[in-house]
Amino acid sequence: MASTQQLRRRITSVKNTKQITKAMEMVAASKLRKAQDAATASREFAKIANQLLTRIRQMTDVSKHPLFVRRSVKKRLLIVVASDSGLAGGYNSNILRHFAGELKKDTESGIENEVITIGKRATAFASKLHDVSVIGAYHDFVASPTAEDLRPILITAVDKYRDGEYDAVDIIYTDFISSVNQQPATARLIPVAFEDVELPSHLEEAVFEPTPAKVLHEVTERFVEVSMMQYMLESAASEHSSRMLAMKNATDNANDIVDDLTLALNTARQAAITQELAEITGGAEAIG
Repeated sequence: MASTQQLRRRITSVKNTKQITKAMEMVAASKLRKAQDAATASREFAKIANQLLTRIRQMTDVSKHPLFVRRSVKKRLLIVVASDSGLAGGYNSNILRHFAGELKKDTESGIENEVITIGKRATAFASKLHDVSVIGAYHDFVASPTAEDLRPILITAVDKYRDGEYDAVDIIYTDFISSVNQQPATARLIPVAFEDVELPSHLEEAVFEPTPAKVLHEVTERFVEVSMMQYMLESAASEHSSRMLAMKNATDNANDIVDDLTLALNTARQAAITQELAEITGGAEAIG
């Protein structure tokens, strides 16, 4: 059994660690609220953009637009969104495992791919893989990226798709379902993929100037940008949620360890006192 002095040092060490994990939990909880609000707010914007494209598709042939053209997929660009730091539970490992699965499916299907990584963890993982071409790595993205932040990635994706270098552009991200449920997912950015949705009455009567085809040309790239923004915000909320839960579990575990060590300390002290009493009693009997 460890000495009482060793047990006291371990208790102090664990308590110090608990203070750190508790602070990190609170910081993550604060960031989660902001990220969740941003992700929820942008969902409405994405919904309106989807409604707009649905209406335009009813009025003109969208298949003639270069970003709507569908080709047999022989080469695709994968945009992988992970975090810049660890201590986020299974957030990074889950998304990177999903990424590895996508690469495996491409290999089995004879599809070439190139990769753009967002987050240091994604870059570190991709750099260790054989036969994976990383054409861009972006780190230290802010929690709520702007269109300006995403523009270099979008320009690469859009231009190379138009030129026929890629047949598809997909983003691998983490879908924020709830604070306790986040799932890695793959979504198609280009060719533009959206489902027809029910239109509000005011949009059915809307007039597009100068023509629906012109409006389509102007809004399509914006739709791709909005879609990618939404996936980034979903990933940010998922990361903060996963980190908050990981730090909460670490704090709870620290409490359990302190309780166990305190019990061991009390047991050791009691044993020492009992031993001292036995020695005193034995000494007194010897004298008597």
